[in-house]
Amino acid sequence: MVLADKAEKPITDAAQKMKAEGIEAVIAVADLSTLAGAELAMKTGVDAFGQLDVLVNNVGGTIWKKPFWHYAEEEIRAEVDRSFWPPMWCCRAVIPHMQENGGAIVNVGSNATMGIFRIPYSASKGGVVGLTTSLAIELADFNIRVNCVAPGNTAVKERPTPRLDRELTEQEKAWNQQFYDYVSREGLFKRSASVDEQAAAIAFLASPDASYITGEIIDTGKRGMRISEVS
Repeated sequence: MVLADKAEKPITDAAQKMKAEGIEAVIAVADLSTLAGAELAMKTGVDAFGQLDVLVNNVGGTIWKKPFWHYAEEEIRAEVDRSFWPPMWCCRAVIPHMQENGGAIVNVGSNATMGIFRIPYSASKGGVVGLTTSLAIELADFNIRVNCVAPGNTAVKERPTPRLDRELTEQEKAWNQQFYDYVSREGLFKRSASVDEQAAAIAFLASPDASYITGEIIDTGKRGMRISEVS
């Protein structure tokens, strides 16, 4: 397995944990928002294992949560660079390595394509959906499957690499609270998903069990109103 990210310590720590469990893992320190970084990650995998069978595009995540008109130009660009370009470039970089033997690509999207306070991120994840459905058609003749998991509210531990390297202002804290109040009501279940539950959906789409599934968006953060809430 290849772990790729521009933050070296988290992927090094993760690789060491995997090796302790008997899983062969190498790291590629690369900026996946660039084609050069994506190509470096794929080359690392080919050099280590001879071929690439599965690509999971999981780099991304909103940085700010606030009304769209409060985003500065550089903040919008940062959101797009973080959440749209990595899957685009990694898909582009992996195709030459999969065309001969086939493979599976799993993009991690988001149910944020309908939501509040994350418009640049939401638009980026909408682009990931379009990338998935269109690329699945182009790659079917090569036996390369392309699918997407669109998670919703998920319980995660504190991130080893903070998305914002400063304290929130009081206004940003208020917007954050509005956002979390919104997402806490959006799911059909009365709880957040676990990381393991999201990973299970990704693993399924990457596995031979999903060998006849391509171009699908699996919504693991389904919105809706529970019957108990209907008045």
